[in-house]
Amino acid sequence: MKLLEDKVIFLTGGSKGIGLECAKKYVEAGARVAIVSNDLTSMTEAVGILGHSGMGILCDVSNPRDVKAAIQQTLDKYGRIDVIHNNAGIAHPAKPLHETEEMEWDALFNVNLKSILYTTKHGLEALQRSEGCILNTSSLVGDIGQDNHAAYTATKGAINALTKSMALDYAPFRIRVNAVAPAGVWTVMLREWGQAQEDAAGIEQYLDGIHALGYCPEGDVVADACVFLISDKARFITGNILPVSGGAELGYRRIMHRGDQAAVPKN
Repeated sequence: MKLLEDKVIFLTGGSKGIGLECAKKYVEAGARVAIVSNDLTSMTEAVGILGHSGMGILCDVSNPRDVKAAIQQTLDKYGRIDVIHNNAGIAHPAKPLHETEEMEWDALFNVNLKSILYTTKHGLEALQRSEGCILNTSSLVGDIGQDNHAAYTATKGAINALTKSMALDYAPFRIRVNAVAPAGVWTVMLREWGQAQEDAAGIEQYLDGIHALGYCPEGDVVADACVFLISDKARFITGNILPVSGGAELGYRRIMHRGDQAAVPKN
């Protein structure tokens, strides 16, 4: 039997980047995946990759009506939800706090945090029935901070605290709640950004250098950790914020490029 055999996963932000890598790994492990995205083009492409094991739902995760409808669509098709993976997120703006506009702050918190409120409110009953689990995509910067990304790091720090509180609240229902916290991860967006820089080779060296293991990984390393956390292999793990960071948080970081971290896209 595969690790996620017959599990149904509701995955926000699953049409590209780390989310798409997770979707592919989930299907490979035997799951059926509802990809929730506000980008019709990438969502359609993602469902084409997943084949009959995936469905796409167009949804703005910051809109409670959209999320409620998306949960219901998933239940209508599959009859159950075993996992809610809150992966959708935005990282802009790249600014210190005093330069951040109120609308920028609100957009970050609406997408990165309110979406978790909405998926939980509307999906909890299904998870109670399945004794399922919740997985949140956080970031290492939610713990260590990052220059010129005050609002973004605030949302990720909040996700870490929220994950632990949710784990306590839902443990009586045997619902586990965990988070993954990547550092740098190569995605299409990050590669395009790096190639557009004057010193593209230097950017790559810099991103490799901030990880103690010496390289910036692809999204599949995060996806593999996610498969474990939502599987029965992690059945006694809850309230955990798992760094998938290559040791980027350990000791002195090896800064190998003078470029400003602030402009580096996230997932």
